[in-house]
Amino acid sequence: FLLIFLILPDIYLYLRFIVHLTAKRWLRILYWLPAFLLSAGLLYLVYFSNNAFAERHTQAIGWFSIFFFLFTAPKLLLSLCTIIGVPFHKWLRWPRTPFICTGLTLAVISIVMIIYGSFIGRTQFDVKEVTYSSPKLPSAFDGYRIVQLSDIHIGSWQGNASAIQKLVKLVNEQQADLIVFTGDLVNHRAVELNDFQDILAGLKAKDGVYSILGNHDYGPYFHWKSKDEQAAMGWKLLNNSHTILIQGSDSIALIGVENEGEPPFSQYADLPEAMRGTEGMFQILLSHNPTHWRREVLPQTYIDLMLAGHTHAMQLKFGNHSPSSYIYPEWSGMYLEGTRGLYVNEGIGYVGLPFRFGAWPEITVLTLRQ
Repeated sequence: FLLIFLILPDIYLYLRFIVHLTAKRWLRILYWLPAFLLSAGLLYLVYFSNNAFAERHTQAIGWFSIFFFLFTAPKLLLSLCTIIGVPFHKWLRWPRTPFICTGLTLAVISIVMIIYGSFIGRTQFDVKEVTYSSPKLPSAFDGYRIVQLSDIHIGSWQGNASAIQKLVKLVNEQQADLIVFTGDLVNHRAVELNDFQDILAGLKAKDGVYSILGNHDYGPYFHWKSKDEQAAMGWKLLNNSHTILIQGSDSIALIGVENEGEPPFSQYADLPEAMRGTEGMFQILLSHNPTHWRREVLPQTYIDLMLAGHTHAMQLKFGNHSPSSYIYPEWSGMYLEGTRGLYVNEGIGYVGLPFRFGAWPEITVLTLRQ
């Protein structure tokens, strides 16, 4: 599929433009050089690399993918626009120029987006202020501030510790009462944390830092031995368990479950076990996958607010629109059913492409109100 996506636009543009623009053989050969190199790289990755290679070279594969789309997306857009113009020119005698200019404009826009998203957008941390109101909230927690982080994917930040330092600084500046992390700390293995444990240990809040596991944290893509590294950073891991948060004479329950994703993602959550002992309290649930909300949380519990991540908004968003919306009914922001809420954080890191455009890395500052 990717080879077709790469080669067909090149063939069309070569026959449509290049053969008419130059008769020099070396320029015609030069035109095909990017397609040849990208095809060779793609064939190698598909047929000759293995899991060990992918683990060692995750970042290189990501940057190869960026260059692949940098060369293919503009050509595809230009080809589509000029092809669309063919029947209008043939049967209605419209000029070709507007279609070619439209294609060139879209091609340039795609190039700018890819370059911006790869070199600037992926570190453009966005602090979002959100309010959740519920009459069930105990009065002592009115104004309680929670910072939510999700999907750091720390392996994608190798060699860029300064970005994570910036993240920690921004979070601490929010002076939150509580920090929660809703899963996918790593890409593949716990060893990715080696250069970042001390930095992430710098996250501070009055009531501490609590976390859960996401699908990547179980090592389903590559095996890793331990899930205890978060404790070394001072984070308290809620594995199908809960803690009680106290303000004055009031209290609320913070519940955390293991990953509960729709197939093929792992399903390890035991929500009844995690909730046991919190009956009648105001309850906040940390669950990595937002689909868990409608599958189990809404129909089977009275949980007031669930915090999730996982979607990344597919790392691409235009206003309130993202390709993620075609896969996840709840993919970004706050969703309400009566007074019961779900907030989906768009995540900090990235998987695959080192790219974010529109779906900037998100730091959510959630204020609870009565």
